[in-house]
Amino acid sequence: MKRRVIAAVAVAMSLGLTATACGGDDGDDGGKATDGKGKTLTVWIMEGTNPDARPFFKEAGDAFEKKTGAKIKVEYQQWATAQKKFTTAIEGGPDQVPDVAEVGTTWVPQFAETDALVDVTDEVKKSGLGDDLVEGLKDAGTLDGKQYGMPWYAGVRSLVYRKDLFAKHDIKPPTTWQELRTAAKTLKEKEPNLVAFPVAGGAEMFAAPFVWGAGGELATESGGKWKSGINSPEAVKGIEFYTDLATKDKVSPAKVSTWTEKEVGEAWNKSQIGMAVGGNWTPKAIVDKNPSLKGKLGAVPLPGEKGGMSKSFLGGSYLSTFNTDKKDLAWEFVKMLTTGEFAAKWAEQTNYFPGQNSELKKIAAKKDPLVEPFATQMLEAGATVPKTKAYGEIQASKVIPRMVQSILTGKSSVQEAADKAAEEMDAIFAKDK
Repeated sequence: MKRRVIAAVAVAMSLGLTATACGGDDGDDGGKATDGKGKTLTVWIMEGTNPDARPFFKEAGDAFEKKTGAKIKVEYQQWATAQKKFTTAIEGGPDQVPDVAEVGTTWVPQFAETDALVDVTDEVKKSGLGDDLVEGLKDAGTLDGKQYGMPWYAGVRSLVYRKDLFAKHDIKPPTTWQELRTAAKTLKEKEPNLVAFPVAGGAEMFAAPFVWGAGGELATESGGKWKSGINSPEAVKGIEFYTDLATKDKVSPAKVSTWTEKEVGEAWNKSQIGMAVGGNWTPKAIVDKNPSLKGKLGAVPLPGEKGGMSKSFLGGSYLSTFNTDKKDLAWEFVKMLTTGEFAAKWAEQTNYFPGQNSELKKIAAKKDPLVEPFATQMLEAGATVPKTKAYGEIQASKVIPRMVQSILTGKSSVQEAADKAAEEMDAIFAKDK
C-alpha cells in the first residue's frame, strides 16, 4: 500500500480547481431515495465539534425522514473514549456497531482493515461526488484504492494569540522558534496571571509540529514496515525545544503538564491564555464562550525553527457507513450530510473546513484574518500521522503524551523519554502484519 504524508486540504483555495457543484441529496439517482419507512439509523457523532449539534441533527433528521421515511437516532460520543468504544463494538459484530459514524481520519485504516467499514468507492463514482472532494482528505480515507466513507470536515492547527496583548507590549507575531520563545517569555513577564504558552502534556498534536519543524518524523516506512522516528536527533531537538519552554523558560506552569486540548480551550474561555497552538475552529469557539475576546484574537501559521512554517497536523473526520443491514440507507444519509446544504451549514457552525473544493473556495473568498492563516498552513505545511492501523493503537495508548509528560515532570530526560516512546511504538508496529 502506498502511504504518504497528506498534502494540504486547502489546495483548491489557491489553485482555482474546477469544482463540480454537488447538490448532495440526489447524486445521479435522479432524486430517487432508498425506502427507509419504518427504519431507524443509529448514528455516532463526536461531542464538542459543533456547539449547536443537536439543532443541526434535528433539521438533518427531519429532512432525511421526509426524503426516505427513515428516522435517525444520534448518539454523542467523547473523543477521549470513542476509539476504544468503536473497537469493542466492532469485536461484538454487526449488531453492536452504528449504521453511520463520524470516524477520525487517523482511525480509518484501523477500522477498514477489520472489514467493519463499507467500501463506497463505486457509490462515490456513480454519484458524481468524487470530482468535488478535496484530494488530501479523500486520500486519508482511501486504502488500497478503496474509499471508506466521505470526507466531512477538516482542520489544521496554527498559532492563536491575544492580539490586544501583543499590541500592548509591542510583541510581534513569531516567525521563528526563537521569536516564539521571546514572545512567550515577554508575556510571562508582562502578564504574570496568564499562561503565556501552554505546553500541554496531554495534547499530542501540540508536540508534533515541533518534531516536524526540526526535520524529524513520528515514524517512517520502508518496505511496507513502519519504524518509529520519535527518538531521532531531529525529533529530539524539536521535543527539547517544546518542553524547554516549560521546564527551563517557565512560560507554562506545572499544572499544564497534564492538560489536553480541552483544558487549553477552557483556559481560553476564562481569558487565561496569552498564546497557544490552536485549530482553525479555535477562535470561533473561544469567542462563542467568551465574547469579551471578540476582536482581540489573532492567528499566524506555526513558525519554523529558522523561519517559514513548521508542519502541522492536518486531520478531520469522515462519515462512514458500517457493515450493517442498513448500509444502503446509511449511505444516503452520509451523502446528504457531506455535500451541499448540510455540509456548508456544518462548516459554518463549527468553523472547520469542509471536504468539498466548491465549498472551500467560498470560504477562501471571504478573506477572514482568523481563517486565512490556517488555510495557508494547510496549503503549505499540512502533515498527517502514519497511515496504518498501528498508529491508531499508538494514539490510543497515548505514547507521545506520556513521553511529553515524563519530561515535563522531570521523570526522564528528553532522550530517555524519546527512546522509551520509540521502543513502545516499534513494539506496536511489529504487531501490524
